[in-house]
Amino acid sequence: MKIAILPGDGIGVEIVAQAVRVMGVLDLPFETEHALVGGAAYEAHGHPLPESTLKLAQAADAVLFGAVGDWKYDTLERSLRPEQAILGLRKHLGLFANFRPAICYEQLTHASSLKPELVAGLDILIIRELTGDIYFGQPRGRRRAPDGAFAGAEEAFDTMRYSRPEIERIAHTAFQAAQKRSKRLTSVDKANVLETFQFWKDVVIEVHAEYPDVALDHMYVDNAAMQLVRAPKKFDVIVTGNMFGDILSDEAAMLTGSIGMLPSASLNAAGQGLYEPSHGSAPDIAGKDLANPLATILSVAMMLRFSLDQTAAADRIDAAVQRVLASGLRTADIWSEGTRKVGTRAMGDAVVAAIKTTTTKG
Repeated sequence: MKIAILPGDGIGVEIVAQAVRVMGVLDLPFETEHALVGGAAYEAHGHPLPESTLKLAQAADAVLFGAVGDWKYDTLERSLRPEQAILGLRKHLGLFANFRPAICYEQLTHASSLKPELVAGLDILIIRELTGDIYFGQPRGRRRAPDGAFAGAEEAFDTMRYSRPEIERIAHTAFQAAQKRSKRLTSVDKANVLETFQFWKDVVIEVHAEYPDVALDHMYVDNAAMQLVRAPKKFDVIVTGNMFGDILSDEAAMLTGSIGMLPSASLNAAGQGLYEPSHGSAPDIAGKDLANPLATILSVAMMLRFSLDQTAAADRIDAAVQRVLASGLRTADIWSEGTRKVGTRAMGDAVVAAIKTTTTKG
């Protein structure tokens, strides 16, 4: 099983290191290779996604990705900024479906920003389309100064666009995911204002005819954002476009106690995937042993399930994380009175130990 390891910038290096340690105690035949991406790649190669890194990712069965970005790169031309690496990987690997589960573990109900009774037992799956929408719409034009800034500019615009095949593809993915859960799907759009999302809604309704066992409802994105904090357990599977999915999945992350608990998977049609925590590079805490590695470790579990057909190993990781949380260990982002605060490395140690104990007991 060939895994490309792309730690990236900031805390990406620390959290990926702990996830790799977890992989190392699973007794599976992993073949791993590290490569630079994001700001680290720009510093070494002058581009956030060097050809060598892209080729490594394309040849891998799966990619484990950390995080990219740093404020010091904000003055670069947009095409050279670290964040372009993840967009480039999505494009070149054909990653069209982003799965972001938002699960509130029993031990973290009091870490959520909402009342415990609103989030206890929460288990939402947000499926975000990754290849269309405003992030990739063409044409894309701006009046720029030579250095890439907006000084003296009169306007800026980005075009929102979706094609029928893109919507059909993500709709099929979402309906199939809903069939494996409670057979409820909410499609989030802005059809009352945007022609693009009236088109989205119409196509989703057409695809629904092939899945009569799934209950489908539609919700405007502003209402969905409100309902996520008012009554989040009314949702099961949510499917939406690129930009709305970006925003709503981060909102949902806070229901779980911390975005540091939210893994994600981005998949292509062949099942090859890129796995990463949903949070960013957090340069303000990088190198301080403060970051929560659990989202990255849980992303490894998703990798084992979705791309590598190793469900039993994925279950071992999930069980180990729950055992560690039950023991009272917490990184700073999920710490509360009566629990024990630990750093990135110590949390990794605990998960590794929990997996080893499970292995010893058979």
